[in-house]
Amino acid sequence: MDIKELQNIIQENGVVGAGGAGFPTYMKLSDKADTILMNCAECEPLLKLHRQLLEKHAYEIMKTFNLVAETVGASEAIIGIKKSYVQTVNALNQHIEEFPNMRIHLLDEVYPMGDEVVLIYEATGRVVRPGGLPIEQGVAVFNVETIYNVYRAVEKQMPVTDKYVSVVAEVNHPVTVRVPLGCTMDDVVAQAGGVTVKDPVYFIGGPMMGRIGSGSEPVTKTTNAILVLPKDHVIVQKKLRTSSIDLKRAASICCHCETCTDLCPRNNLGHPIDPALFMRAASNQDFRDLNPYIDASFCSSCGVCEMYSCPQSLAPRTLLADMKAGLRKGGIRPPQGVQPAPIKESRAYRKVPEERLMARLALTRYDKDAPMDETLVGIPKVKILLSQHIGAPAQAIVKVGDEVTRGQMIAQPANGLSVGIHASICGKVTEVTDRHIIIAKK
Repeated sequence: MDIKELQNIIQENGVVGAGGAGFPTYMKLSDKADTILMNCAECEPLLKLHRQLLEKHAYEIMKTFNLVAETVGASEAIIGIKKSYVQTVNALNQHIEEFPNMRIHLLDEVYPMGDEVVLIYEATGRVVRPGGLPIEQGVAVFNVETIYNVYRAVEKQMPVTDKYVSVVAEVNHPVTVRVPLGCTMDDVVAQAGGVTVKDPVYFIGGPMMGRIGSGSEPVTKTTNAILVLPKDHVIVQKKLRTSSIDLKRAASICCHCETCTDLCPRNNLGHPIDPALFMRAASNQDFRDLNPYIDASFCSSCGVCEMYSCPQSLAPRTLLADMKAGLRKGGIRPPQGVQPAPIKESRAYRKVPEERLMARLALTRYDKDAPMDETLVGIPKVKILLSQHIGAPAQAIVKVGDEVTRGQMIAQPANGLSVGIHASICGKVTEVTDRHIIIAKK
């Protein structure tokens, strides 16, 4: 199979990064990649679905990963996985000898190991330049569920119609379930046997980089987890703070200890992001040097500074995110061609142990088994978004009243960077807009 053929299969079947921003996977296939890397670092605390999926479907995923390597002409395929995932590592070791150009790279239990820039350095020793792409270093990174979706597209001609989602924390039975795209967050949480707190807050994604969501919003191709939390939980309260107050708090109580910068994963890899310098400049409205503001573009928003490092519980990540958004709105692009500084010798001692991170965030008691149930949950109605990925939204090709079957394409890839969208249930189309398609079972 050549690259173009595999790209077409992946695009038509709607495969995108199954987490993060949902970058269309077909665009990651390049003959410039001499190394491909599978991310099974489970970046966020409490998330378990990637290690579960890889354990259950080790051979299928490894076979497909090898196919991708052969197609792009990569000389090496690396599976980056935390050494604590013993059962999954054992499952991989049962088949690894069948793939001579594939190796397993064991990772420490630290955060944010799943950040692709960090992962690339840990697994290959290469440093992606600030604002650069992994392919510039000859590397393409895919997560576990993405490769599994490529397997289903190639081997079974199955488009992406469902999503694995972990439901954890304040629920009766933590679980990882398989649900149709477009079902609601409430539908997913119901599979965990109900909530255990009054007025629960749904935290969509991981505790470090996730966001507060609503029960009525639809599941998309990038929905990985729902943390059900009490409204007074420290993570929720941090998210509810306002930036204007955060800035005033920084001006009044920041002690300039620079711990936020000392523990910043990107700073320790030589990237010119300096949360301490930014906080000092922003809180004092000091504009003599604009670099601390412009360099906000290089922040990965991992949250270490805000959720772990700061002894005053300030909000560097949030304020940096506001600055990044302001720069984009103002049409100010990140500086180009910036080269990283040398790796800091102290980096090895400035990694954040995940066990300590969970304790700091009052999450330890939620670190329980969330067994995977691969039975597709039945849902009577879905609201499927046409934009579930970076790039142009897919274009609807169905109309109200049409009867569709699960797996049928209902929106075709638009011009430019885009992928197809498919019906996740059988039923009748009841609404079509430029943003979504609603399908109800008859």
